[in-house]
Amino acid sequence: MRMELTKKGDYAIRTMLALGRVPDGAVVSARRIADAMDIPVRFLPQVLADLSRAGLVQASAGRAGGYRLARPAADVSLLDVIEAVEGDSRRRTCVLRGGPCGADGFCDVHAVFFAGQEALLSALAGASLAELVAGPGRALRD
Repeated sequence: MRMELTKKGDYAIRTMLALGRVPDGAVVSARRIADAMDIPVRFLPQVLADLSRAGLVQASAGRAGGYRLARPAADVSLLDVIEAVEGDSRRRTCVLRGGPCGADGFCDVHAVFFAGQEALLSALAGASLAELVAGPGRALRD
């Protein structure tokens, strides 16, 4: 079993971390985000466009333009960021049968995998961008 992000998901998280670390309302260029977070510049426009469409990032045009958070970092979850670029994170395919889950009943491990998926999604939804930028491990504390 693997739990991994696509490159786009990875870059989206790094982008949001960079934006979460700037003072409120400050605008940051795509180049500065790419340099600070080691993201290839050619991928950043699409990631930023997805984050903008999801209402997580605001863009401002012009010579002094750039990007900033569209809402407070405390109101943005890690799940919000991942789903902005990767879509709905819920598994729809049965882990044993390979077809639509529940189409012809549920397999013997459905309840366990469903509970595990919900626990993971809950943890991601409970981790705010503000907690993540505050320091290592803070998002995991109760």
